[in-house]
Amino acid sequence: MDTSQTYEPLPAEPPPGCPFSPPHAYTRLRVEHPVTRVTMPDGSWAWLLTRYADIRSALADPRFSSDVNAPGYPRSGMVTAGEGGSLIRTDPPEHGRRRRMLTRPFTLKSVSALRPRIQRITDRLCDEMADRRQQDGPDGSVDLVRSLALPLPSLVISLLLGVPYEDRALFQSITATVLSRVNTEAERTAAREELRAYLARLVAGKEENPGDDILSELVHDRMGGGELTREEVRGTATLLLIAGHETTANMIGLGALTLIRHPRATAELRADPTLMPGAVEELLRFHSITRSGPRRAATADVEVGGRLIKAGEGIVCAVASANRDPGQFPDGDTFDIRRRNAQHHIAFGYGVHQCLGQSLARAELEIALNTLLARFPELRLAVDFADVPFRSDMLVYGCHALPVTW
Repeated sequence: MDTSQTYEPLPAEPPPGCPFSPPHAYTRLRVEHPVTRVTMPDGSWAWLLTRYADIRSALADPRFSSDVNAPGYPRSGMVTAGEGGSLIRTDPPEHGRRRRMLTRPFTLKSVSALRPRIQRITDRLCDEMADRRQQDGPDGSVDLVRSLALPLPSLVISLLLGVPYEDRALFQSITATVLSRVNTEAERTAAREELRAYLARLVAGKEENPGDDILSELVHDRMGGGELTREEVRGTATLLLIAGHETTANMIGLGALTLIRHPRATAELRADPTLMPGAVEELLRFHSITRSGPRRAATADVEVGGRLIKAGEGIVCAVASANRDPGQFPDGDTFDIRRRNAQHHIAFGYGVHQCLGQSLARAELEIALNTLLARFPELRLAVDFADVPFRSDMLVYGCHALPVTW
């Protein structure tokens, strides 16, 4: 791919004073240049897709590859943890074979059976929040990110995967390093190697002492049976560990903050908790926390949105733009828990690579937010909204901290 030409930079930052909004450039590009070349952080270029219909079409098209080693794949500024054996970096038919090995724990039936346990974990974390707040006195506050948003999905994925929860500080620190937009590639590489070494020890431990968890099944049934290599098991574990806690943690924080900022919607949800599933879909549409993907590389010439994308050229799908596209979501910049078609968002992707853990993420969001509203009817920010530290420096958007009180 020619890197000598300079185009408009890949939009990344939310507009000043509007941390809930995607970059303003998306609104203009959707109308004027919905499929356009952009300059990536390393000076290379890729095609940026901003319309809902174009992105769905591309993500469903087998002529676009998810393999980071495919010619033209836009690697600049992306998450690379676990890619050596990662499910999300494989194409059909290999992708389907590997995905089928992991579906059972994430089916609707399995997640429904897990809901009581998620509720118990949430209740305990909220009890600890209340105790901490009481100890600090009437002027005290609690960081909702550290108290609930981060530990809840971390506990759940640790339980499912068979990762000791006492190791959470390690994998959360590694995740923060890998997902940082300001860390050097050397720092990210060192963090990935640290995680690789940790998971290698964990895999070895599962070989000796298997448990009733996903990693033990992968080690004994899949690796032992020759279906997966040791590297593929580590790559799969990396994907599940990072994606299983980081994305949901940030959505819980953003979801809580959004409801605090929309008291009328919050009152409706408190009066009728059955509205929460629809509210969660709207939150997922409204907040697209992955700001620079998904990405693909064309393996053949493909026309998208009236533009010819040639084999060996890469695309970046601006999901945050698609989920605000007025052609699909009228008045898409407005948060509306009663939106009729919110469930058609593509926050979990689209096509064969649609997020494996989406049922689990929905369950965690519904339980966490309904419990928060029920337990803390006067929940409010303990700082000015302008002082909330948003994660503009990270590849997964959210809040670094969310000080609240009640």
